[in-house]
Amino acid sequence: MRGVLIGVAAALVAGAPVHAQAVNDYPTNARAEYVFACMASNGQTRDMLDRCSCSIDQIAEVLPFEQYVEAETVLRMQQMNGERAGMFKSMAQMTEIVAQLKRAEAEAEILCF
Repeated sequence: MRGVLIGVAAALVAGAPVHAQAVNDYPTNARAEYVFACMASNGQTRDMLDRCSCSIDQIAEVLPFEQYVEAETVLRMQQMNGERAGMFKSMAQMTEIVAQLKRAEAEAEILCF
């Protein structure tokens, strides 16, 4: 019985970092960048720090970091002028990438603001 308990405990300890890494896949600097931009738009208060931090945490639960980066890139490219920007504005795939981010942001806004 003791061996079984030790085995279960070891499995739980060994599994914990993998699970934590999967849940927390946004780098700290990406989270900080989001919070700084959010606070610049909404106010430089302690309350906004908490709300903006909550927001990026909620987005991270819904959207993997790779998809977040893709959506942010598409949004930046859509703000440019010229033919290259047109591709990012008109392609259905690009529109869907941004829509996923917008849905995650809307959910975060409901939960945090």
